[in-house]
Amino acid sequence: MHPVLFHLGPITIYSYGFLIAIGALLGFTYLYFQGKKYFNVSFDQSNTLFIYLVIAGVVGGKFFMIFESPSYYLSNPGKLISGSGFVFYGSLVFAIPTMLWFFKKNNLSTWGMLDIMGPTACIAHGFGRIGCFLAGCCYGKPTDSIFGVTYIDAACQAEPLNTPLHPTQLYEATFIFSIFILLTVLKKKKQFNGQLFLIYIMLYAVGRGVLELYRADLERGFVIKDIISNSQFISLLMISGALYFYVKLRRKVLT
Repeated sequence: MHPVLFHLGPITIYSYGFLIAIGALLGFTYLYFQGKKYFNVSFDQSNTLFIYLVIAGVVGGKFFMIFESPSYYLSNPGKLISGSGFVFYGSLVFAIPTMLWFFKKNNLSTWGMLDIMGPTACIAHGFGRIGCFLAGCCYGKPTDSIFGVTYIDAACQAEPLNTPLHPTQLYEATFIFSIFILLTVLKKKKQFNGQLFLIYIMLYAVGRGVLELYRADLERGFVIKDIISNSQFISLLMISGALYFYVKLRRKVLT
């Protein structure tokens, strides 16, 4: 595709970074207005929270790369900083406790704010996946279907070039934005605080588990070689944890 979006003189604007920036800006905008509307969250609080989440996301996303190839990254720790790439689940795992800590510190409704963070994550993540598509990372397996996309730019990370591949990045982006729409609809009918966030976690985890079947970047790692990938294993944990809290919170409403 187009790993380089355009040039501004000596400055190169990369597609991945540009789409991440767009997603972050739109995500922050959603977070601020929704937080202010429902919980009187100030601009400074929203801004501080977002900065913390960016830091947690970067650290977590890089840290989880270790599990893709433990021996390589433990022998070359500098590659985690200098190399490209993130693991979304790593970002999410680090972001959740960061949010819980921030909400408690600022006396904000934890579950209520998490319901806002679900759609916020969808916005930022969805645009990030479009950036992945343009950069060629997180690519899919070769396919003869009508959905196949062929990468020809040597700067792309997709392999092999000149071969139709499943555009798994677009599959995921479409799925993520669909979750956002669903959460927006359900927001008017939610039964308890936390419901939207837990639905987001479960739906994304299910979708990600299925999507792994079509991805071809095998360096992401496996818990059971060629059977259960790291992401599929984390998806199972996410579904189990979210389902537990969903049932627990729902019972409180019904009793």
